[in-house]
Amino acid sequence: MIAFANTKGGYILFGIDDDRKVIGVESEKAEAEMIEDAAKNYCEPQVEYRLNYIVYKGKEVVTVTIPESKKKPHRIQDYKNELDINNAVVMIRVNDKSIRASKEMVRILRASNGDRALVKYTIGSNEKVVFEYLAKKENISVKELSNLVNISERRASRTLVKLVRANLLVIHTKDNGEEFFTAAV
Repeated sequence: MIAFANTKGGYILFGIDDDRKVIGVESEKAEAEMIEDAAKNYCEPQVEYRLNYIVYKGKEVVTVTIPESKKKPHRIQDYKNELDINNAVVMIRVNDKSIRASKEMVRILRASNGDRALVKYTIGSNEKVVFEYLAKKENISVKELSNLVNISERRASRTLVKLVRANLLVIHTKDNGEEFFTAAV
């Protein structure tokens, strides 16, 4: 649920097995209670969703529609007042998988709410190196930038995240969680 809310939204189907065979659910009510419990008690902030009940060939299927959230990033409940970027479990969707979001992605999700808008940003020598590198190669990673300009990975990460927030770069995540950045078109 968290991964869908943090990304573009999506659907979860109960009563369909991994082979896409309709097997139905034993109890619509039990499924609905489990979904409500998960959304309210295991997601921080709470994830919004809609339930729909479908009968297909006499079998009950429960669908959960999760819209893209305006309260990103959602995380697994950790009972902390503030998001701890180093320890919070924040998930995103990549193709058909839910994977843990990197620190860079968490920063970008947080900024997408508008509560951390990029007010002013100047292009310095590190940023120029990024664009020169991207003129020769298709993409760049935090580690590559760190090595190129001999700065810490933390500083390289912040540089790339700010360029994403300024709409100059786009972040991409592979199925294995590896991330890279490309120039915005």
